[in-house]
Amino acid sequence: MSLENTLWGAPRIHGEILKLGIDVAQATVSRYMPRGRRPPSQSWKTFLKNHTAAIASSDFFAVPTATFRVLYVHLVLSHERRRVVHFNVTDSPTAQWTGRQLLQAFPWDTAPRFLLRDRDATYGPEFLRSVRNLGIEDVRTSPRSPWQNPYVERLIGSIRRECLDHVVIVNERHLRSVLREYLSYYSEARTHLGLEKDCPEPRATEPPEEGQVVALPRVGGLHHRYTRSAA
Repeated sequence: MSLENTLWGAPRIHGEILKLGIDVAQATVSRYMPRGRRPPSQSWKTFLKNHTAAIASSDFFAVPTATFRVLYVHLVLSHERRRVVHFNVTDSPTAQWTGRQLLQAFPWDTAPRFLLRDRDATYGPEFLRSVRNLGIEDVRTSPRSPWQNPYVERLIGSIRRECLDHVVIVNERHLRSVLREYLSYYSEARTHLGLEKDCPEPRATEPPEEGQVVALPRVGGLHHRYTRSAA
């Protein structure tokens, strides 16, 4: 009982045992309970699962251009339905710039309860001031632990594998255009395992009677959306 119910103490277990018709003293129950148990707390995975609707993630990734210039993409992802609520591109990210991105991502009392991010120096005092002004609780991942911010890391991997690995980026304007097109596809057409094969923007099922299947090119033909169209 103790192992199966980590929140139960000796009095609770003793009560269950009495209900089973076993006459034993509470002190005996306490004596045989496993020792050295840690105080009950949520695992990181449980925290992410239980607070999905209240968490957003922030992260950066670098993109080299054809002229060997390095651009930085900042993403803000809502964990609920994996929606990308904001992105922007810069060649010199600062804490002040990143703080402004956060304010643009969450206008009009739309801020989440928690913001998950790593320990990059870009998240400096100016950024933290924006976090506090929005009433968000800042949650930092452990050092060198990208697995603690899995949703946005998975998004970055998808952007690379499904888009940027197949495109030569010319400049900042070009990168914005490519990302805008991919993220539109990501939100409106791409199905997600974590959403039971639905899209961040819910996509209706189209029965056969609605017409023949047609393919609509997306992201410059790298991907397609399949839909039904009446003849």
